[in-house]
Amino acid sequence: MKTTRRLIIVLAMSAGLVSAAMAGAGNRGGTSGAAELLIPVGVRDIAMGGSTTGTTRDIEALYWNPAAIAHMRNSASVYVSHMSYIADIGVNYGAIAAQFEGFGVLSLSLKSLAIGEIPVTTTTAPDGTGQTFTPQFFTVGLSYSRLLSDRVAVGLTAKIVAERMGDVNTSGIAFDVGVAYDNLAAIDGLSLGVVVRNIGPSMTYDGSGLLTQATVDAQKRPAGLYQIQAAPFELPSSIEFGAGYKRNIDNANTLLVSGAFQSNNFSDDEYRLGLEYAFQEMFFVRGGYDFAQRETEDREYLFGASFGAGVRYSLGSTDVTVDYAYRTVRVFDANHVFSVKLGF
Repeated sequence: MKTTRRLIIVLAMSAGLVSAAMAGAGNRGGTSGAAELLIPVGVRDIAMGGSTTGTTRDIEALYWNPAAIAHMRNSASVYVSHMSYIADIGVNYGAIAAQFEGFGVLSLSLKSLAIGEIPVTTTTAPDGTGQTFTPQFFTVGLSYSRLLSDRVAVGLTAKIVAERMGDVNTSGIAFDVGVAYDNLAAIDGLSLGVVVRNIGPSMTYDGSGLLTQATVDAQKRPAGLYQIQAAPFELPSSIEFGAGYKRNIDNANTLLVSGAFQSNNFSDDEYRLGLEYAFQEMFFVRGGYDFAQRETEDREYLFGASFGAGVRYSLGSTDVTVDYAYRTVRVFDANHVFSVKLGF
């Protein structure tokens, strides 16, 4: 137990130091890359406003806190979801996780964006050349989670990020590390989570799309192709602290309250609140709210209230869970998210 407490303290202190270093990062809003890393997945957690850093569970936890999947109820789980995101972008996500006794939980996940075809335009054909291209954004994650005790779990996710837009592309790697602590201070139902997300080296675009025809002054040679050197961009890292309390009202009814704070290195800090009501652990109703710290008239935070519901049913030895979430969005249409989870 002493080792566990030291681990929590070290991670919390490290997160605090990094958070202090990221102070004032809101002034750099919109200057990071790999923004697809910030698109959430996990319908239950989205419906609760993303407040579940300390209370997320099962395979949905891969995005929010990779440590928490160590508490998965099944030996294996498969999860698929689809989100209708902003600007008609579709977000498709799939994950599989397996629990190995004495070792931990291994998980594999894939997130991709469906953007559709975009017309090719040039300086000489601003209305389009008649050609199109389809941007491709993929994130593949491999996660390992393990219970250190009946209360404490740790987790690590390594993600490969790949982007292609026409004839330019880039790839990189990012890491998430988290800790989940149940029954904090010997209080049954009280949980805590700490996560550092999207830590990794900068990424740089490359490819034939960066070639341009030009001449070099003072050299007697015809015009040729030269490659433009793209500037590197940093990943949108964040540190999140979350806590929650689950209360059994009676044998059939359960209430979960959760909250989280997220410090971002390229945008304003966020605060999140969430609530989940469960009936016999079969029917669920959820709600949440997400807001930014320094919201102004010229810089509004896009997201706000969220709602959702879910149902879990056992078919023999297989648990089937279907969830839905609705997230309000300013300016754009609201997000609709559906998911199906199978537990074996």
